[in-house]
Amino acid sequence: MSSRSQVSALSFFVAESFSSGLFSISFSLVSVGVIVTFYCFNLVGAGATSIVMKCLVTLLLTSSCIASSSAPDSPNKAAAAPRTLKYLLEPPVYAEVVAPRGENVTLPCILRANPSQYTVKWTKMEVEKVGPENIIIISNGRACKRYGHLGPRASLRKAHVLDASLQLSRLELEDGGRYRCQLIHDLHDESVFISLRIEGVVFPYQSKNGRYRFTYTEAKQACEEQDGRLASQEQLYRAWTEGLDWCNAGWLWDGTVQYPIIVPRPACGLETFSGLRSYGSKDKEHHFDAFCFTSQTSGSVFFLSGSFSFQQAENACRHQGAQLALVGQLYAAWRFRKYDRCDGGWLKDGSVRFPINNPRRRCGGLPAAGVRSLGFPDKAAHLYGAYCYNS
Repeated sequence: MSSRSQVSALSFFVAESFSSGLFSISFSLVSVGVIVTFYCFNLVGAGATSIVMKCLVTLLLTSSCIASSSAPDSPNKAAAAPRTLKYLLEPPVYAEVVAPRGENVTLPCILRANPSQYTVKWTKMEVEKVGPENIIIISNGRACKRYGHLGPRASLRKAHVLDASLQLSRLELEDGGRYRCQLIHDLHDESVFISLRIEGVVFPYQSKNGRYRFTYTEAKQACEEQDGRLASQEQLYRAWTEGLDWCNAGWLWDGTVQYPIIVPRPACGLETFSGLRSYGSKDKEHHFDAFCFTSQTSGSVFFLSGSFSFQQAENACRHQGAQLALVGQLYAAWRFRKYDRCDGGWLKDGSVRFPINNPRRRCGGLPAAGVRSLGFPDKAAHLYGAYCYNS
């Protein structure tokens, strides 16, 4: 085929492709360029210089056509209207529900209309879990079936015929997260999402053996032993906005390592900004401290005065029908009951701490409220009282 015939064939291919829809808006400019360039190089080999110029013009025109086809709609063109749900009320009555551990809550899901036959399914959206264990309850409007660890504490409110709201009783720390109310009617399927936030407090926790001694698994276990769980990034961020300033990095629930800084200082990194400092996701066998999260408790913390050794403190609490308090229980008392005591006392993990809600010079000298720590003294030292917990 002659050079002129090749160019004519190429032009015909491009024109026919656009007219027949072969080139969609998403067709890659690179693909067209490769085709045209292939022809051009063949023609260069044939010495057809003038024909090569026509090839280049063809490539430019093709590029212009594709750019015009893929350009966004003009501002005057009306944007697509957001999808309106047919049966479920959106946004829901509350996009977020907040409650402490132990309380009962209702996650709202209201129908606009009542289909003749339908199914409502409530699911907890958990990234680390997939499958049937995410389902909480399924109802056809007349009967319901419960699933998973949330099922025994779940029910539908049914305040009226259009009410598909979920009730959860005796909230636990791990209940926080995002929930989906899904309505299924024949082939129609629509959902609304509600967040449940457990009200609580984040506290840094360190091994009795010193700084940066926990693997991820050990950090997770340490928090659970102190009536808590590893904090989420969202919980740590909220704690930072409320004033948490801590210079040691700790594990979070998602496997990242972070720490919150209110007042930037050289000892806490070279960055000059406040906020959450993150090391990102780390090897779970590496060693750091932990950030734990806890919430209100059903029992109460009280102080016994004295100069006890650790063993004597344990016996003194037991004599009162109680036990030495856990770190999380002392933080919960400080946060939810505004517990304030300027006396160091033993806790069950062997540490000595005291809660301050009304900062004063003789009680640690720090200007902010918080739970002060005196570390892990010698358990034989007869210097401290005891913080007991009565459930």
